[in-house]
Amino acid sequence: MKSKKKIVLAYSGGLDTSIILKWLQLNYKAEVICYTADIGQKIDKKKIIKNAKKFGVKKIIIQDLKNEFVKDYVYPMIRGHAVYEGIYLLGTSIARPLIAKDQIRIAKKFKAYAVSHGATGKGNDQVRFELGYHYFGPKIKVIAPWRNWKLKSRTDLINYAIKHNIEIPMDKKGTPPFSIDDNLFHTSTEGKTLENPKNFAPETVFQRTTSPEKAPNKPTFITINFKNSDPYRINGKKLSPSKLLEKLNILAGKNGIGRVDLVENRFIGIKSRGVYETPGGTLLINAHRAIESVTLDKETMHKKERVMPRYAELIYNGYWFSKERFKLQKIIDLKKNRVNGSVKLKLYKGNITIHSRITKSNAYSMKKVSFEENKTFNKSNVERFINYHKKKLR
Repeated sequence: MKSKKKIVLAYSGGLDTSIILKWLQLNYKAEVICYTADIGQKIDKKKIIKNAKKFGVKKIIIQDLKNEFVKDYVYPMIRGHAVYEGIYLLGTSIARPLIAKDQIRIAKKFKAYAVSHGATGKGNDQVRFELGYHYFGPKIKVIAPWRNWKLKSRTDLINYAIKHNIEIPMDKKGTPPFSIDDNLFHTSTEGKTLENPKNFAPETVFQRTTSPEKAPNKPTFITINFKNSDPYRINGKKLSPSKLLEKLNILAGKNGIGRVDLVENRFIGIKSRGVYETPGGTLLINAHRAIESVTLDKETMHKKERVMPRYAELIYNGYWFSKERFKLQKIIDLKKNRVNGSVKLKLYKGNITIHSRITKSNAYSMKKVSFEENKTFNKSNVERFINYHKKKLR
């Protein structure tokens, strides 16, 4: 007997991907393998397995990628100080390349002819997933239900679920719910009242940060140690990448740090409004800037700043595996071995203050910057320096 063709579906266990699972089974007559990447999102493994088994799925794979996600994706991005359009720390963007890479690995392992995702036809994620799929499995077919099926609205989805006896969460009946994406680095919330930019984001939107008004009245002090430009210790305790970010999320979240409300320009050409929470990431990018300020030379720092907007845009647009991103990463990491030391931060009601920077680097000279008279800096050269630049004005 000829075996069925196989499709690997990126499966969350929720309503949308359950509908996609059923739709794939009915329309492609294929065996669907359910794949879930655990990158630190809120995840109910028992529910995922239970829901998939209802559809007769035999292979259900839940892969723990948390450490790889932080070490090989978040940390390089932090080293690049990547911020899209001046405010977005790219929490959703940076997760998709890893999921796509591992999903293709599973597809190859089980000789699947296709992969499928649940990204909508108006969003950026469809691009990010599919560029990743193409890089690692260019011959593997991509099935994007939201671009192919006849379901046009949330109401259509609900009716489809009722027809096929798919469980509908109570909060998804009637009006569309908030669209939530979360991982160890961030949480993003879109939809409903947030779609109108005139509306203030209700406090119920925020899931991992306390409001600054309700944050503790006493400041929190934390020390982050860096080695070769990456964090590895908090308050003297060495932690794995995932545990370190998890700890920072808790410390920053309870102090009301990491909230962002933005209207962004999507890659496909439309604007969208969302609320993002990146508590630990906000601490890391501030601390990393602080340690670089006393360990790197001016030319290196400024070169990194010049390439950052393009670097961030590449990540946002799904080009993590592009030659251009690899090239920029080399520029960013050129002198990362010099970025060593510790930064102490003061956290208080949504604010971050640099308390101290400690390093053995000699990039910062106390003698040269001192207002006390010394012989380490020749002030007579300054006049020649100024005269040289006067000529460049003409």
